[in-house]
Amino acid sequence: MPPDLLVIAASNGENLKLAERFAEQAQAQGLHAEVLDLTALDLPLFTPRALAAGAPPDLAPLQHQLEAATRWVICAPEYNGSIPPVLTSAIAWLSVQGDDFRALFNGRPVAIATHSGGGGHAVMAALRLQLAHLGAHVVGRQLVSNAMSSAKDESIADLIHRLKQLQPLQP
Repeated sequence: MPPDLLVIAASNGENLKLAERFAEQAQAQGLHAEVLDLTALDLPLFTPRALAAGAPPDLAPLQHQLEAATRWVICAPEYNGSIPPVLTSAIAWLSVQGDDFRALFNGRPVAIATHSGGGGHAVMAALRLQLAHLGAHVVGRQLVSNAMSSAKDESIADLIHRLKQLQPLQP
């Protein structure tokens, strides 16, 4: 059974822990949720040379996993004021698959969150901009946490609730 919610972690540290908290809260709200750790996949850095060498074996299963989930939460740390390379590269690889990769994103309800060593607001702005460009329906509220201000259970629950209210576009 495909998950109602796929929680994508773009690091295997604090953001993976945050992703697991989102999955637990989603399950408490009656959703079937799974966590996807992008750092566990064997996706090389996307470059034209890498593309010429052929799609990595983990790409097709990643695409199917993303397609199967109705909604996503993306938990990503801030890397130098922007999106972490593992997430940027995954999106780049996905963008060269098939004739219409935007169908993967179009109308998809997505919530965004971060646990960052820095402020975290820059990655949220960059991620919101990229996802909106790809056609996703990004929840207005976002979650920013760090060592000084950890994510509150109530905030995670509220984001899941808001995400559940968004209906995906029908193909």
